[in-house]
Amino acid sequence: MENQNMPAGNPPDNNLVWAIICIIFCWPLGIVSIIKSTKVKTLWLQGDHAGAQKSADDAKKYAIWGIAVSAIFWVLYIILIVAGVAAGGF
Repeated sequence: MENQNMPAGNPPDNNLVWAIICIIFCWPLGIVSIIKSTKVKTLWLQGDHAGAQKSADDAKKYAIWGIAVSAIFWVLYIILIVAGVAAGGF
């Protein structure tokens, strides 16, 4: 007899690696990303395939946003430091 509770196929990638990388650079968005990524397998096993896919997509979205915000911050910081040094401020 086949188990009816097990969904067919594999769950989507939970993007936990992206979330961990994000938490190193931008922890507020990294925390959101980790929370979203940990819900993927649970939702999949409950049979909520659309919810699992949305949670996986959200986890990746927040992780990429966090990394991008961090990169923009550091680029601006370096530009301001270089401009300050060039102006003789340091």
